[in-house]
Amino acid sequence: MRIRELEAGKIVKKDPRRAGVMALFYPDEASQTRLLLIMRNSYNGIHSRQVAFPGGKQEKEDASLLATALRETWEEVGAIPEQVEVVREVSDVYIPPSNFEVRPFVGLYHRTRPFVLQPEEVDHLIEVPLIQVLDDAFLTSQILSTSYAKNIEVPAFYLQGYTVWGATAMMLNEIRELIKQVL
Repeated sequence: MRIRELEAGKIVKKDPRRAGVMALFYPDEASQTRLLLIMRNSYNGIHSRQVAFPGGKQEKEDASLLATALRETWEEVGAIPEQVEVVREVSDVYIPPSNFEVRPFVGLYHRTRPFVLQPEEVDHLIEVPLIQVLDDAFLTSQILSTSYAKNIEVPAFYLQGYTVWGATAMMLNEIRELIKQVL
């Protein structure tokens, strides 16, 4: 739906702010690959209490959106930037309600936890087994009302008891398809 609305000119980018996020894959204690997601804290804003990738707004001192994603991932969950092996970037996603254009990156973190949460922004971690990301049984849809659409059915993932929808689900779906191509 968002693609159709962008193409039809119903959603217009208004000098969007830029952000970088990191889809961080890492081994758990049993050497199984996991994907790190965060539950954002409650706050007075559009993305309050949403599941997301670690990341955030580009700052003036960030040399690139990759630098932003690495800095924000360090700040939010304590992943050491020099120890994140960046695999690639994926497609930018425009988020109309907050007027952000987000560039996602895929990274490998060869360390197991512990992650260190930034309590001002992150309520808790959601550690998702890679097998769930790849399994169609975890695809779903949900009827939602957003700031720009009412009672729309959106594709989503249901992972570890959480519904992942919107921009995060769009990014995750592209990453999922890329992983399936190499398996």
